[in-house]
This record gives sequence, C-alpha cells and structure tokens, in this order.
Amino acid sequence: MSQKNKEKQYFGTDGIRGTVGRYPITPDFMLKLGWAAGKVFASNDKGRSKILIGKDTRISGYMFEAALEAGLTSAGVDINLLGPMPTPAVAYLTRTFYAQAGIVISASHNPYDDNGIKFFSGDGTKLPDEVEFEIEEYLARDITTVDSRYIGKASRINDASGRYIEYCKSTIVSDIRLGGLKVVVDCAHGSTYHIASSVFRELGATVKTIGASPDGLNINDACGSTAPEQLVREVLAEGADLGIAFDGDGDRVIMVDHLGNVVDGDEILYVIARDRRRRNIAFGGLVGTQMSNLGLQLGLEALDIPFVRASVGDRYVMSELKARGWQLGGESSGHVICLDVASTGDGIVAALQALSAIVSGETSLYDLRTKMSKFPQTMINVRFSGKSSPLSNPRVQEAVKAVESQLGRKGRVLLRLSGTEPLVRVMVEGEDESLVNRLAQELADSVREAVA
Repeated sequence: MSQKNKEKQYFGTDGIRGTVGRYPITPDFMLKLGWAAGKVFASNDKGRSKILIGKDTRISGYMFEAALEAGLTSAGVDINLLGPMPTPAVAYLTRTFYAQAGIVISASHNPYDDNGIKFFSGDGTKLPDEVEFEIEEYLARDITTVDSRYIGKASRINDASGRYIEYCKSTIVSDIRLGGLKVVVDCAHGSTYHIASSVFRELGATVKTIGASPDGLNINDACGSTAPEQLVREVLAEGADLGIAFDGDGDRVIMVDHLGNVVDGDEILYVIARDRRRRNIAFGGLVGTQMSNLGLQLGLEALDIPFVRASVGDRYVMSELKARGWQLGGESSGHVICLDVASTGDGIVAALQALSAIVSGETSLYDLRTKMSKFPQTMINVRFSGKSSPLSNPRVQEAVKAVESQLGRKGRVLLRLSGTEPLVRVMVEGEDESLVNRLAQELADSVREAVA
C-alpha cells in the first residue's frame, strides 16, 4: 500500500495526543517512541544525531521526558533538554542548535490529565508524512540498544529561555517600543509563564501577569486563550490598554481590548494583514480555514488582499501557505502563522505583530478590530451512528441549499464531520444573529431527521 493511501496508526494532524495512562500516552509507549524516532533520525543523518526536548507544565511531563530520554539515548542519539518551553520556542531552538529534530511534550490547550508529543524537523517545521510513517514502522519492531560506546548523552540548555526571548523581540522592527502600553498577560499556567511577560516588559510595556503559577495540575484551568473571562476582568480592573492570553503550550493567542471585548484569531489576523498592507510589506495573501469568519474574508476583500480557505488545522494552513508562497495565515482559535518571522504558529510572535500595528499606527486594539465587521456564527453538533456520512444524504444537501439561498452572499453554511467523534458540526453565519440562530437550528434538525 502506498503511503498516500495508508493511514497512520498513532500520528494525528498535530502529533500524538490522548489521556495520560491510556495507550498510547503511557511510559512504555513513550520509551519505544523515543527509540523509534532516534533510529529514524540517526539513520537519516551522517554524523551523530542531536534532538531537543521541551515540555509544558503538566505533571506528567517529567515522566514522559524521562521515558523519551531513555529511548532516544538507547538508539544512539544525544539529547538537549530545554525544560518548560513554548512549542514554537522548541521549533526555533531546533533550528538554531542545528538539531536533527525537536520534540515537545504537550497537549496544547487540553486539561492537565491529557498529554501528547509533537515533533519538529531540523528546519523548525512539522514532520513530513513520510518521516511519521517511518517512525511508525520502527514502532512495530523490537527495541535494540546500540553498543554501549555509542549510547547517547543528555545535557541541559540553561539559557534556552533567554535565547527565545531575544528572538521574539527581534521579530518586530527595532524602532518599535511598547512604552506607554499597559498590558495584562495570561500565561494559562503553561509554558509561557517564565517568558511572555519578560518579552513585553523588556520592550517597554507595563505588564500585569496572571496565570503564571503552574503546579502541574492547573494548566489551562479556567484561564488562558480558551477561557479569557479572567483576563477580561483583569483588563477592566487594571484599566489596561489590552490583554493577551496564551494557551498551555504558547502556540495560540487571544487578545482583549480596553473595553473587555475578546479579539479572536480571525481579528488578530486582520489587524496584522491590514498593518502589513499599510506599511507596504509584501506577504502575498492570507490563508484561513473553513471556520474563518466571513467578516474576515469580506474585510480582506475591501483591502484587496487575497484570501483562501484551507481545511481546519494549522497543518493545512501551513501547507496552503507554502504552496502559494504566502506569509500570513491562521485560525480563529488563535493559531497565527507569520512565515516572514517564524517557521510555525507562535502566540508571542503573533501578539507582537499586533502590538506593532497598534504602536506604529498610533491607535488602539479596539479601533483596529472594529475595522472588520465580524459576523454572528452559530455552531451545533449533531451526533449520528452508522458508517455512511450524513453529508451525502440528499435531504441534508437540499436543506443546506435552502439555507444558503436565504443567506445569499451575506452568509455562509458549513457542515463538516468531527475528526474524533461521530458528530456533524453544523455551522451557520450571517449578518442577522437571530436569523443565523434560527437557520442553524433548522439545519441541525434536518440533519437529525436524516440520520434518525
């Protein structure tokens, strides 16, 4: 079977992820995964291989770090341990240390009892499919240890956070200073807890930090980009100019303006794109996803900025960007990719691009976000059973056409299957919120009737 038609057993769109203690998120699997990855990268490199390992603040990270270390060294690979470090920092440091790969132990925005593994190639991008397939092939074999003289060594990089802080600061032009800005930063008790505030403070901002006391269990717990309510309260209480919230591994960012309005990834993308156009910085166009708000699309059209949609997932956004030679893309969830300054989605870097737009334009986040009219959007999940997809049901297709005809160009309908559960996600968006809610419910009812 060709790899094109083959399905991966372990790797998903964003690495390997699940509940701690349930296969494959177990110490024995991580030991073998480390060995398998070590064999692949050792065989693909002419010299002695080196792999970096970073993690977020979950308590299980210690356990999996040790297991990966044993597996990798048994395959003859040297390791540099980074400790708690944002996912995009591992991507950056993998490049700067000329390592063969980088590994992140993280489940991103999930609660503490989940964990996972993400890999980066030597150039700081996600692994190609063929490398993931090769690792899975080794996972089916028995572990063999290299001769003792070739066993890998492990060492710790003590200045990793300082290197990454300087890199983040370098992604905006040198004459941009954040002096005069009062910012609240929510680190989600995750891997940005010892980094993010330093970046903004060293650039001149006055910073109030929350969500920066990780205990191994509180990562993403009622805080961070997936739960910005606490950040909203702090911004209003502090009279801050804006707030910035990251997720547990620092690759997502959500912002809050001075009035307490949440600014999502679509709006952040618009702010950055508009600023690049204003300053005549070439970036090609912008890649969103099927879930990107119609308001983003229309706002970019008004600026004569090309826009295309990729499948949901930053992996697909990245693929589309590279295929088109464009520089900017992302998702409403807060994944923002700026390929002119970073090799992957980076929450801190994206926030700096938005702050640069605010400072250089002598305006506010509120003023910038209101240049784009965000459309009301309603999502309803409909569970189904059976192997056949409800999306191909003629009754469902007719119902979709009926809703689309009512919305016209000022609205959008999307039905898509969940990648993890037997669910149809029914999404309707348009100018009139009450109409959107009613049509979404009617369409969801049509799907339920068709699968009953």
